[in-house]
Amino acid sequence: MTKQNVEITAEPAEENISTNKRIRQIAGIVIAIVVTFLLGLGSGYLKWGQDETAELKQRKELTELYEQVNPADGYALPVSYEKLGPQLIEAGMIDYDAFMAVMTASGDVISNRQMDILKRGSDDQIVITAENARFLLNFFWAVGLANRNSILTEGPMVQYSEGQIDRFASTGGWTLATKPVTELYASLDLIPLTPEQQARVEEVASAVYRPCCNNYTLFPDCNHGMAMLGLLELMASQGASVDEMFNAAKYANAYWFPQQTMEMAIYLKSNESTDFTDADARLIVSDKFSSASGANMVRQSLQSSGLLKQTPSQGGSCAN
Repeated sequence: MTKQNVEITAEPAEENISTNKRIRQIAGIVIAIVVTFLLGLGSGYLKWGQDETAELKQRKELTELYEQVNPADGYALPVSYEKLGPQLIEAGMIDYDAFMAVMTASGDVISNRQMDILKRGSDDQIVITAENARFLLNFFWAVGLANRNSILTEGPMVQYSEGQIDRFASTGGWTLATKPVTELYASLDLIPLTPEQQARVEEVASAVYRPCCNNYTLFPDCNHGMAMLGLLELMASQGASVDEMFNAAKYANAYWFPQQTMEMAIYLKSNESTDFTDADARLIVSDKFSSASGANMVRQSLQSSGLLKQTPSQGGSCAN
């Protein structure tokens, strides 16, 4: 196995998690940002049609694309929280007060339902939205980090740790626990899997990337990767198919990386006349699009074709 980019942390979780507010800000302004980039760039972007006023046409198309990337009603995952919240708190993986403090300090409004999910669990179906994306990112970060699975005990995390498992952003960056992360890492039988379920997790995790780095989910060295691992494990345990897991990864990444995913949607629409909704989930989450290199390729392509101005990227780092 070729060693991939290792994300080593030097920041406490309060900084890592608190910067999640950037995702909220990006989600709120990404349409305006992209519209600003595109307006005034001439006719290149208008190849989608000339029947309406150019600016109105652009705004309408971008709004439609953004609704595909981050549906206002959310994306329903075929899975429920069950008792994970209470188990994480009881084991010391989540310090409830610290978790709540960091979330509210980030500008998030914590609902009574989210408090119940942590304290009492829930059998309700999980629906990821722009409003709860940070909560789910941090929740599943804890799940993936604590759950005992061979991906963590035998995979790249151990292979590349050099004997210090807390050297990564996804491990040393988690300080919202009541015990040392080295004690909690892969220590809980939260989500036991059958061999067939484990095979499904490994199949999907080996093919799902994230725009903040060039690592796949089998190497969850940042919070996004660890959260994705936890989500995939839970889905497999509750009977989700491989296709359902790929689709869930497509939309989880879209809510966690709204700007990069919006750029992918523009790329697909302008280059392949494909809507994000219809795009193959396996392609969207692959290294071609969803790795840092892939996302950069998309951005450079949009810039070179005149669809996006040269500008610093917004968010999407492993610290989100």
